[in-house]
Amino acid sequence: MGDTNTKQFRWFTIALIAFNTVWGFNNVVNNYAQQGATVITSWIIILVIYFIPYTLMVGQLGSTFQKSGGGVSSWIDETSTRGLAYFAAWTYWVVHVPYLAQKPQNILIAISWAFTGAGTYFNHFSTAIFSIICLVVFLFFMWVASKGITTLGIIATLAGMATFIMSILFIFLAIAAPHLPNVSAATPHLTSVKTYIPNFNFGYFTTLSMLVLAVGGSEKIAPYVNKTKNPSKEFPLGMIILAVLVGICAIIGSIGMAIIFNSHAIPKDLMMNGAYSAFQTLGRYYHIGNALMITYGLTNSIGQIAALIVSIDAPLRILLSGHNDQYVPKSLMKLNKHGVFINGYKMTGVLVGILIMVPAIGIKNIQELYNWLLNLNSIVMPLRYLWVFVAFMLLSRQMNKFHSDYRFVKNKTIGWLLGFWCFLFTAFVCILGMVPKISFSANPHGWLLQLGLNIVTPIVLIALGLIMPMIARRHKAKV
Repeated sequence: MGDTNTKQFRWFTIALIAFNTVWGFNNVVNNYAQQGATVITSWIIILVIYFIPYTLMVGQLGSTFQKSGGGVSSWIDETSTRGLAYFAAWTYWVVHVPYLAQKPQNILIAISWAFTGAGTYFNHFSTAIFSIICLVVFLFFMWVASKGITTLGIIATLAGMATFIMSILFIFLAIAAPHLPNVSAATPHLTSVKTYIPNFNFGYFTTLSMLVLAVGGSEKIAPYVNKTKNPSKEFPLGMIILAVLVGICAIIGSIGMAIIFNSHAIPKDLMMNGAYSAFQTLGRYYHIGNALMITYGLTNSIGQIAALIVSIDAPLRILLSGHNDQYVPKSLMKLNKHGVFINGYKMTGVLVGILIMVPAIGIKNIQELYNWLLNLNSIVMPLRYLWVFVAFMLLSRQMNKFHSDYRFVKNKTIGWLLGFWCFLFTAFVCILGMVPKISFSANPHGWLLQLGLNIVTPIVLIALGLIMPMIARRHKAKV
């Protein structure tokens, strides 16, 4: 009877939980900023060749290792070695460094829009001063997190839901807008197929990492696989529905963006200010002033603050709780009176502080700094997805050894090849994503600086994970 009660989730519950985990309005804004209306075709391609197999692999891994809590490093631990599992955990933690470095920017921009009605408040600041303010914001919230105030689940959930509702509302209001008097679509020829056909050149492929970043992260829902009624049928159905929901929101949301912003003349600050500017424009269309923009700005700022505090603590806890002093120096595992890994926090603070301050020396424009850091996230964050595919390849080779209520594929070779394909595709888009999105001819110094930072940052962050076990062994030898 107890088992029946735990298997209470149906396919539609799984689809909605996963959708809320994976999807966000900024996915639409950031990818439209890079590709314009042609992103609609890109969304369809990425969903079919990458997102659907990715989520179904997660389903099988979560079902197979249901007692592991769904952690990627624990999947590696089960199918390979502790050393490889440590490195997976390190990657999962360290890719959050650029993410944490950008959160203060997002918080300041959201507050600026909510209280001034424009995104220009920080424009008169130099990048150095703006970066110092961001560093102060980050250190303040890291101090808050160090006091053990990490139980922000309710606030984060409420803010996340409000932002989510706003993104759905955007779709309805934007699509309906051309039917209003004196409103017409900003992008011409929206009924022509040619408007949506990308130019598959080198520049196009350098933007794919942002799409991969947008659809990644479904491994977070792995623990729900075995809470599903009839997992072998309902979980894959839930994942297909998830792909459909993501596809609908991505496509219709991108059409909404094309109605508000001309696809052939995309504002340079669209990544930074596009979401707020879009809601402000809709408010003007519907004669409700800045109400939509202020609501989005306030809910987003609260959500960003909660996400920053949780993301300082949670990935670090996964890294340090799951591994012994063979791989991680014992000093990093020191807890303060609030149960926080205080030396781990200091390491986080140093790495994030460097990433906030160093680029400001060479990047002299705040909007360019914001865009660069967002693009860096699209290069670095998907590196953790690689471990999902490594785990699936390892599982496929040992399929007879493990039981699973749900299997994506039953053939070992096909399973391994699918895992390898997703691994290869992720690595490919991350490497091409390193190419700067600014014009070389217009700013050769800035282009080379961004290229250097894009290459060096992920190498240094990953290399630190190789150095850590050496430090751990030296510490252990001294004891």
